[in-house]
Amino acid sequence: MANIRDLDPGASPLDYYGSELRRLREDADLRQGELGSVVFCSGSLIGQIETAHKVPTRELSERLDAALGSDGHFTRLVGLVLRSQLPTWFQAYAELEAKAAYISTYQAQLVYGLLQTEAYARAVLGVRGEDDLDTKVAARLERQRILEREEPPLIWVVLSEAVLHQEIGGPEVMRNQLAHLLGTRQREWVRLQVLPFEVGEHAGLPGTFNLLRFDGDPDLVYTEDFVQGHMTANPQALREGSLRYDHLQAAALSVEKSAALIARVSEERYGQAAGPDGRAVA
Repeated sequence: MANIRDLDPGASPLDYYGSELRRLREDADLRQGELGSVVFCSGSLIGQIETAHKVPTRELSERLDAALGSDGHFTRLVGLVLRSQLPTWFQAYAELEAKAAYISTYQAQLVYGLLQTEAYARAVLGVRGEDDLDTKVAARLERQRILEREEPPLIWVVLSEAVLHQEIGGPEVMRNQLAHLLGTRQREWVRLQVLPFEVGEHAGLPGTFNLLRFDGDPDLVYTEDFVQGHMTANPQALREGSLRYDHLQAAALSVEKSAALIARVSEERYGQAAGPDGRAVA
């Protein structure tokens, strides 16, 4: 195991978190095991975090702040740590996503990341047997914290009906995921439409894309291939993306009819209906 004194706190958010944890733990005159007992984890885990071998969770960070009287220091830091665990090519997008005032997204295959349940995200991210899956799931869920802000971004989602039928993680995971989508109706700043199969050819056939709008900054269009993501503020690309999105919204079912379709697919395909509040019912 590397010595913490050999680590550069400026090398990464994780290294800085580890160095700060050791500094404040030693200031409190606590051994790793003693601090672990207070925050309900092993001393070994404390040591792994201090040496940047393990990524802390948000829950542990909150307990560390309480135990060390650090006034939310680790709770604030953990957001940076988890964001740094996203794929390198995705981190710039995640930072801009968190600053956007309005997000429009068309999803052809999967539920939009900000609306995924933990179990659904775990199934998606674990499809290739990824190492450190817990950290990758935590990083994705950390993105969703922007939805809990006092002034969250306005989000408009158009989902291909294929997303509802593509079984990810098994029937129970899908039932809960579809119930979660229905639950977004309780959030006035989230709107969800489904593009039904019956539409046939449509403006979204080239694939998934997102439009980000900002207060005072240029708008962006974001697309992905199987290797990485691509962002551009090119006016022509923005015009094309906006036009395609307008066509998709016009072709999609209304918000109310979309909710009815989601509930019907949940019942008919996954064996359980979902109520109007998004909760699964027998």
